Amino acid sequence: MVKLRLRRKGRKKAAFYDIVAVDGRTRRDGAFIERIGYFNPLTSPSTINIDHSRALYWLNNGAQPTDVVNALLSYDGVLLRRHLGFKMLLRKLLKNLLKNIKQMLQNVMLSINKNAKSVKQKKLPLPKVNNNFR
Repeated sequence: MVKLRLRRKGRKKAAFYDIVAVDGRTRRDGAFIERIGYFNPLTSPSTINIDHSRALYWLNNGAQPTDVVNALLSYDGVLLRRHLGFKMLLRKLLKNLLKNIKQMLQNVMLSINKNAKSVKQKKLPLPKVNNNFR
């Protein structure tokens, strides 16, 4: 499983971190698939730089962020952007679905009107009723 996690860099007591996509079985500072950003907690305020498009790519392909990376992605707006992307996709799908439903209802109403006109023109005879109840 691919994970988004921090990779420690820097010297002793002066660490900064890369945000990387890695195979979940590798060690913390081992080989990584792709570097998507960095986090420097030593600056005031802390520096966060994330490539949003690559982070979204990995999240949409099933990468699981660790707790700290999840918080950083949330703070930088990546998770909000992902949520709004799903919402816009849902909105487009619903809009198309409603359009199709309206078209189907119009077709049904036209066919009902055509059938009603043909029934009125034929004027079917009424059945004879026996009222002899004496």
